[in-house]
Amino acid sequence: MQSDDFMKQAKFIAEAANMTVAGWEKPVYLSKPTESVFEDVEVAPLLRSLLTEYLEERGIPYAIASRHCCRLNYGVRGKRYFAVGFPNMAGGYEVRSRYFKGCIPPKSVSLVKANDIPADECLVFEGFMDFLSAVTLGVTGNADCLVLNSVANVEKAAGLLDGYGRIGCFLDRDEAGRRTLAALTMRYGERVTDRSSLYDGCKDLNEYLQLTTKKQKNNHLKIEEQ
Repeated sequence: MQSDDFMKQAKFIAEAANMTVAGWEKPVYLSKPTESVFEDVEVAPLLRSLLTEYLEERGIPYAIASRHCCRLNYGVRGKRYFAVGFPNMAGGYEVRSRYFKGCIPPKSVSLVKANDIPADECLVFEGFMDFLSAVTLGVTGNADCLVLNSVANVEKAAGLLDGYGRIGCFLDRDEAGRRTLAALTMRYGERVTDRSSLYDGCKDLNEYLQLTTKKQKNNHLKIEEQ
């Protein structure tokens, strides 16, 4: 063994003699299930406020934000907060504000249907900010939209995508986004299209929207100055 570690020596001897010796494995401590830290959650319409100002800074106009999002009022350890909420299919919410990013469980995907009739195409986004950005940019058309809310939810998304003939992916241009695209392509083959070339040079669709919005404002200022 060339080792002075008694437990390693004992384990080696036991394995060589096909014996079972209990007690040398480190005990595994399972943490108790964590309860939600959110208290007294209230869901309200998203009216104009500091929250919509935050979204507008990210390029999302009020008309689009109020159609797809809500306002969440909630408590954490006795203090009250408010944030933008985006509902998922399991009854939970993605939570965003200028100072906080999280989720009111359960965590799941969000499916936004374009019409009552089945669509042939579904667009896939990692987060709801990218989905709202796509609506703002007018690139969603008549397609349904599936928001993963986390790349870890790609397996939950798989069954929902089975019925679509075309799947357009607006995923982040990073390693996690590439892995998600590869997983979807492995399952759906040629039905999957990478649509991230639209925001080449940006990390995600919302970053591209912010840059586009800034350029448009600068062009308007130049025209007014002339």
